[in-house]
Amino acid sequence: KLKIGEVIGFVQRTARDHNKIFTKQLVTALRSFLRYLQYRGEIETDWASSIPAVAHWRLAGLPKRLPAEEVERILAGCDRSTALGRRDYAIMLLLARLGLRGGEVVRMQLEDINWASALLTVRSKKGRGWARMPLPTDVGRAIARYLRHDRPACSCRNVFVRIVAPYTRFNSSAVVGGRVRSAMKRAGVTSARKGAHVFR
Repeated sequence: KLKIGEVIGFVQRTARDHNKIFTKQLVTALRSFLRYLQYRGEIETDWASSIPAVAHWRLAGLPKRLPAEEVERILAGCDRSTALGRRDYAIMLLLARLGLRGGEVVRMQLEDINWASALLTVRSKKGRGWARMPLPTDVGRAIARYLRHDRPACSCRNVFVRIVAPYTRFNSSAVVGGRVRSAMKRAGVTSARKGAHVFR
């Protein structure tokens, strides 16, 4: 009494509730079972070739992202009563509002902010290029507050520097990723992605 439409519907329903790896394994097992049924004479036609394939290549699915309310929870979880919290808040805003990469935040120079025009120059990796982006009001306000009150006086031209001596730029974008993971943990937000790219 089984119909091919019911088999395909089963695969489609399962794919909605499980990850791609599980669904791909299920489709492989189901095709083997259908070939066995055909071999035994239980079904007459080749149903196995009618089972839809599971898209398992890179970028096949929708990009993983955080819902807006969880992003706001992460931002709200930054303790803006401390210098470290205000610095992290400015970093998180750059990631969340402008979609910057961790490395772009690390490379940002004081000269990259055009306060008069509310523009931000974003440098690509290893100086291969740059782009200008509008500086949203809340992002500009957070950066200005950090620069005015919390950034240690030093000769380093990077916008964001270590909070304790020696006051130098971050070693790598991994530092930004670590700050994001800490902020997510504080806010009680879980995600398959945990670094700076979680906001992109």
